[in-house]
Amino acid sequence: MLLRALGVALALSLATASSAQELKLLPVDEGAADASWPRFKARLIEALGRRDQQFLLDMVDRKVRNTSGIDGQAEFKKLWEPQSADSPLWTELPKLLFLGSVFVKRDAKTRELCAPYVYFKWPDNAGDATGAIIAKETLLKAEPAANSATLAALSYDLVNAIDWEVADKSKESPQKWVKLKAGAREGYVAEEHVRSPLEYRACFVNTGSRWRLVELDAGE
Repeated sequence: MLLRALGVALALSLATASSAQELKLLPVDEGAADASWPRFKARLIEALGRRDQQFLLDMVDRKVRNTSGIDGQAEFKKLWEPQSADSPLWTELPKLLFLGSVFVKRDAKTRELCAPYVYFKWPDNAGDATGAIIAKETLLKAEPAANSATLAALSYDLVNAIDWEVADKSKESPQKWVKLKAGAREGYVAEEHVRSPLEYRACFVNTGSRWRLVELDAGE
């Protein structure tokens, strides 16, 4: 009886350890259930691609919440400088829009659609994980180079990022890599395939006639 109990305890311990090593954050896209959201998102991504400042500002709520802690369009313009073609806004917003979204209740009356899902679905038992693989069958490389040895294929795994911006081994390549630890393995993943929950996130509200951006924030 004692040996059997010890065997069960050991099996449970191994299962728990295995589960911890394979913790995943599967993608979700709750916004897809609202037919108006995919249409609006497509128009917004197109507008961002052509650096359409007017479309953008017409979509920003006058009380938009900013990462500085100061609300309003004036602060939004100060932070992002949308009049500039080099504003990071034109690249940061598409990155999060291409990922899934989740509905968030701010109060009894207000429901916002926020993207990406990574921040809002981050599990409480993530431990020391600092990033999530956001694609299926992402290759973990031995070195920061596409032609280096493949150590594993990761799909939506939670990982511990060691260095978020590593240059490609080839000086001619513009590819950036993230050095990370996934379970017992340490290697490199293309930076576009991993995301921190502390990166930028955006929230939108459907006013009935249109969608409006009510938050563009980062951090905790």
